[in-house]
Amino acid sequence: MRMNAVGRQVRAMAGIVAFLLIWELAVRALSIPVYILPPPSSIVADGVSKWRSLLTGAAYTVQPMLLGYFAAVILGVLIALGIAFSRTVQAVAYPLLVFLQIVPKIAVAPLFIIWFGFGLMPKVLLVFLLSFFPIVVAATTAFASIEAEIMELARSTGAGRLRTFRMVQLPHALPALFGGFKVAAALAATAAVVAEFVASDRGLGYLLMEYNGNLDTSMAFAAIFVLSAMGLALYGAVEVLEGIALPWHVSRRRLSGDSPGL
Repeated sequence: MRMNAVGRQVRAMAGIVAFLLIWELAVRALSIPVYILPPPSSIVADGVSKWRSLLTGAAYTVQPMLLGYFAAVILGVLIALGIAFSRTVQAVAYPLLVFLQIVPKIAVAPLFIIWFGFGLMPKVLLVFLLSFFPIVVAATTAFASIEAEIMELARSTGAGRLRTFRMVQLPHALPALFGGFKVAAALAATAAVVAEFVASDRGLGYLLMEYNGNLDTSMAFAAIFVLSAMGLALYGAVEVLEGIALPWHVSRRRLSGDSPGL
């Protein structure tokens, strides 16, 4: 079973290596100028030569990325609980949340600069807004979708409201919850760099704009790769937590190769 999982990882890495090799060969065979599309070897070489600036930018960008994401997780789950278990909260809060999600976040970002200045807060808020809605939707659906028969069975055993939530509703909701957490994790890195596009003198977003202005395409790709690695690391951390919390779920058994027919 474990070998199946290792085999999938090897095939995934082989696919990435093949893609990079095709990219390298195509750029050199077609003599594409470096400022239009650099080969991966040039991106790696330039990124290694300027690793200090990339590392400094990443260290700055990761702060609003993580703070906004964790705030979205905590508040999103709490609000989803209120929406799922209170008709009043659902009637008041859910339409407002839908409206806030429809509002383009990049249009709101300049207002955050006016209200909170050029520091960390506006960037955290933008990451929070982009990560918040997927978590709320997933959590609300998860908590509200448990079958009435299961709830009645739990109550018939004499379990109180808190015990029913802990033993029945929460385990039932966790798979959908982690789905929302992973979607939000994929958005967090994008939100952080978009916030830096609006107003920042540091971070990967600022470096990316600087490299693009100088037509330094190799370093622009290097910054994009570092940003992608940050988002992938956050997504991977959520997946690890999901595997710890849900070793019994069918999705985890399939990934580990324990399901029949795989």
